[in-house]
Amino acid sequence: MKGKHVFVLILLLVAIDQAIKVYIKTNFYYGEELKVFGLDWFRLHFLENPGMAWGLKLGEGDIAKIALTLLRLAAVIGGTFYLRKFIKEKYHKGFILCVAFIYAGALGNLIDSLFYGLIFEKSDPALWNVARAFPPGGGYAGLMYGHVVDMWYFPIFNTTLPDWLPVWGGKPFEFFSRYSIRLMCGYLLV
Repeated sequence: MKGKHVFVLILLLVAIDQAIKVYIKTNFYYGEELKVFGLDWFRLHFLENPGMAWGLKLGEGDIAKIALTLLRLAAVIGGTFYLRKFIKEKYHKGFILCVAFIYAGALGNLIDSLFYGLIFEKSDPALWNVARAFPPGGGYAGLMYGHVVDMWYFPIFNTTLPDWLPVWGGKPFEFFSRYSIRLMCGYLLV
């Protein structure tokens, strides 16, 4: 697989990602949900994530937020070198495509974190407002303080976990719920 093809794929993925995020941010109120093709298990659900995967954070305050944005930047820079290495060493095409998708997602989240605070008005769940781009008073945060727009939601099934399961036994579980994963990760990190 040639590097220029991977580069074009990543640009296309980031453009699609950003177009969807901007659409969601400027057309949905915080928490609004839409069933894609009317399916119960495939939804767009607008949330903003000030942290990283599943809402986990490096801590509270300005230093933690800047550290997270710098961590995202380092991941994208490091990912660039690894991706180039994989292409140069002619890794399997499927592997390179998977890495390109992950890289594009990381780059999209970096863009959100760097710039969305500057460009958008705050989406407030209490006001049920639809955010505007480039509001007259400026955005909701400065450079590197933006929140990542999250919208993919796949609640494939709901169940109650068996009582014999340590820690989570007897608790409701929705696969693939942001809350369930955050809850499990929280238990593991405590």
